[in-house]
Amino acid sequence: MTLVRADSMHRCSETEATMQNFSLLDLSPVVEGESTADALANTVDLARVAERSGYHRYWLAEHHNMPGIASAATAVVIGHVAAATSSMRIGAGGIMLPNHAPLVIAEQFGTLATLYPGRIDLGLGRAPGTDVATARALRRHMAPEDSFPQDVQELIGYFDEAPEGKPVRAIPGEGTHVPVWILGSSHYGARLAAYLGLPYAFASHFAPAMLDEALAIYRNTFRPSDLLEKPHVMIAAGICAAETDAEATFLRSSQLLAFARLRTGKPGKLPHPTHNPEAEIPPPVMAQVRQALSCSATGSPTTVKDTLGALIKAYEPDELMVTGMIHDHAARVRSFEIAADVLTALTGS
Repeated sequence: MTLVRADSMHRCSETEATMQNFSLLDLSPVVEGESTADALANTVDLARVAERSGYHRYWLAEHHNMPGIASAATAVVIGHVAAATSSMRIGAGGIMLPNHAPLVIAEQFGTLATLYPGRIDLGLGRAPGTDVATARALRRHMAPEDSFPQDVQELIGYFDEAPEGKPVRAIPGEGTHVPVWILGSSHYGARLAAYLGLPYAFASHFAPAMLDEALAIYRNTFRPSDLLEKPHVMIAAGICAAETDAEATFLRSSQLLAFARLRTGKPGKLPHPTHNPEAEIPPPVMAQVRQALSCSATGSPTTVKDTLGALIKAYEPDELMVTGMIHDHAARVRSFEIAADVLTALTGS
């Protein structure tokens, strides 16, 4: 089931273009019975299929100390995927900026943009994306103040042409103008993206509760900037597509189990699917999991088309990014192929 509210707070004007692009978020899942090397090889294989299938962007995410995710060194994986593809945009969805010095990220993504010009995106998140102990291991110190807005502006500045005599420069980086996105799942990111005049991506694939409010805030308070003239929204949706509804429901059970284990403090590799996930997940936890993952489409091509079509109609995003965790790699690839066919038909691209 997809989260589609009848009282969605924004409706585009008749002069605005319909959604044209669809993209893919890959967490490089490490599945039970396989290794991180297998996960990274699968990411490259999926990226090549995604490019052939018409996906506009292919994003990877920064997660640390997670046995089931292989994209911790996100910039490294982005470079690997960019080298294995030729035209699709490759980026971060996202880099958790509080874990890093802005200069370091500017150098990393400036290098990527130099190697793969016109193809690199940088999505920035405010949450550390991990537990306290891992955050301490990453940053060595825990700053009490929230410097995220200042860090974002500092980072963007490194991508500009450097004025004469600038004491600190990103080399490579300066002059690359890497597109920066603000990621979020609450009002905070929406307000910041609007204030800075940046594109905004909402994490509705795992935190849909504030989707309506965040989009309204972003669209209604957006200030045009040198980087962006008008609001540009991307929302995310889970996808698990197969030839039949029953097969897709079975395949999706792996993600339900993984999310439930994460919610109960037992993260691990992506489990094998099961016909009865309710037998392993207590009802209160299952209710939380289904709510968190409610912005999704599971089923046959017809079911997925109906669900994603309703989602697009309700929220009218400029772009839609799909993501999904399936244990069997071939089934996961097929799921994204079905999604691409559906979204090509929905967008008329």
